Parts: sequence; C-alpha cells; structure tokens
Amino acid sequence: MSVDFQTLSTLPRLLFSIPLAPLQGSRFQPTGFPSLGAATFQTSEGTSLLVESAQSMANRLEMTIWDEASQDVIETVKGISHVKVMREGKFLTDTILEAHRLNSPYLLVESSKAFFNLLKEELGGLETGPINRRILAETLLKFDIGSLLHGVFLAKKELAGGRLRIARAISAFIEADGAKVAASGGVKNDHVNPSGDTKAGFGNVPFARDEFTADTITLYVNIDLAQIRGYGLGKDVEELLIALALFKLRRLLSSNLRLRTACDLKATPTTIEASEPKGFVLPTESDLATLVKEKIQATKDKMKVSEAKYDEPMKKGKEEPEDKPSDDRSENHED
Repeated sequence: MSVDFQTLSTLPRLLFSIPLAPLQGSRFQPTGFPSLGAATFQTSEGTSLLVESAQSMANRLEMTIWDEASQDVIETVKGISHVKVMREGKFLTDTILEAHRLNSPYLLVESSKAFFNLLKEELGGLETGPINRRILAETLLKFDIGSLLHGVFLAKKELAGGRLRIARAISAFIEADGAKVAASGGVKNDHVNPSGDTKAGFGNVPFARDEFTADTITLYVNIDLAQIRGYGLGKDVEELLIALALFKLRRLLSSNLRLRTACDLKATPTTIEASEPKGFVLPTESDLATLVKEKIQATKDKMKVSEAKYDEPMKKGKEEPEDKPSDDRSENHED
C-alpha cells in the first residue's frame, strides 16, 4: 500500500483518532505531574483523563527510530540528519535523544563553541528583520530533520535574538474518557527489621496507589501538512517528512506503547484509518520502511550526520537537604 501524496498535497491536516486498550486487564497508570498527580478534567460526557501529554508523545515518537544497543538510528532511516555528541571519544548523546533537539546544552553551551558557531554561520542573515523560515528550515534539515517534525526553539539570544522556533509538525496525545479511579495499595516489606527507620530505607512502608479504568482510551495524532509545505523545501523533502511521520506513528503502534510499568497499551483496530481525510489508511510498517528509504535516497544531499564534542566538566545542580521529602511524581514516573 502506497501513500497518496497527491491527495495529501491539498489538505491542511492528516488526523487520526486511534482506539487503544490495556494490553492486559482493565487498569492503567496515567502520566502524573508534580503537585497535581493524575490530570483529570471534566467534559460534557463526564470525567476524562490525560494519559500521555503531547510533549511526552513527541519524545516517544522520536525513540521509535533509535536503536539503544547500537546508539544510532535504526537501519531503515540511516541517512537522515542528526547530530551525535561525543565525550572523550565515546558516545554521550544525540539530538534525537535530547528533549529540545538542536537546542541541547551539550551542543550550544560548550566552551569551544564549535557547533554553536557553525550553526550561527549557517543561519547567517537572520540576525535582524523578519525570520526567513526557508533558511531556518533548510538549516534544520541539514543538521537535524527531527526538529522539522517535532519542533525546536533555539533560545540563545546570539541566534537571531532567540527568535528561531518551529512548532511541532506532528503532535500526539492520549486521552481516556469515562475515567474512574481504581484505588489499591501495598506495603514495601522489610522482613529483617519491619519496624526499622523508614527514612533510612528500613522497615515496612505501606502506600496507596491510584490507577484508572476508562470507557475509552484514544490516541489523537495531528500531522500538519500545511506547515510541512510551508517550509518551502520542495516536493521530495515534503514527502520524506510525511513518510517519516507516518513511519514513526506505525512503529509507535506496533511496539512502543508500553508507557509505564502499569500502562501497556495496544491499538484495538487492525486497520488504522484516518479521521480526516476519510478513507486514508495507515500503510504497513514494511511499506512505510520502503517508502522512507526511497525518500531519504532522493534527498540525501540535503542532509548530513554531524558529530560534536562535549568535554566540559559535568557540574551538579544545587543539592537538596537529605531530609527534605522528594516529590517523585514527575511526568512519566514508573511506579
């Protein structure tokens, strides 16, 4: 099954609303936030719940093309642009792994400023006046194509006064409707010294736990076709960006929906059809892999794999007192 790029070329968005369900049982653990916990909200239909945020889903979509074992992109997408950061000759990180992609401190906050100066030179001409989005898009394509899909904000004032930003061209989030709390709990057992000092890690510690059930769980995906065309990078690059976005979505559905220890989800329909336009069916992973390889080959001269160094001392942030209680309910917490 191929992608009908001709039909997509006249549309502003490609939208999906994909039904999900827990892989086993009925309960699932949503994302949590400091001082808030689970993000429930009210709609005309009752209680709904944010299962996974747009910012977290952007990171998960990026990880669909990363091979942790080889510390590189998977074979299918070899040839796309990204920046590897090395430390003392060993792999440290990559723009695909960095939360803000090219705006990584391991690239831009470094004493030699080698990559920073290279990026500034490539962006020459954007220091004053309106931002030329085509020059910005061409530079991002050259160094990190992921920034064109997942967004970037180059916040350094030395780079056009900190005005260089691209919104996400593919965004996704997961919501649950008809959400209900499934309360439970447990005890961390210390069979040696049940009444020991719990502050030091000893003793039995009872705890409460809230999971959820829901009538429906839905993954919402929005691919902004108008934004992709608006980069002005030409037909081949536009088709590569769309193919890469669809490939990441298919990879997410096939193997990357274990969001947390107690939140392992699956897509319930066997055929994934878009909500807009009607009739558009998400191709198989195999078909999309073939398409992505073809489009990378057609645009390879516009992209490069770069390497930067970060040999600065690893400084610690301000440490909190040991007896201060910690709030470990940050988003994407495991337990």
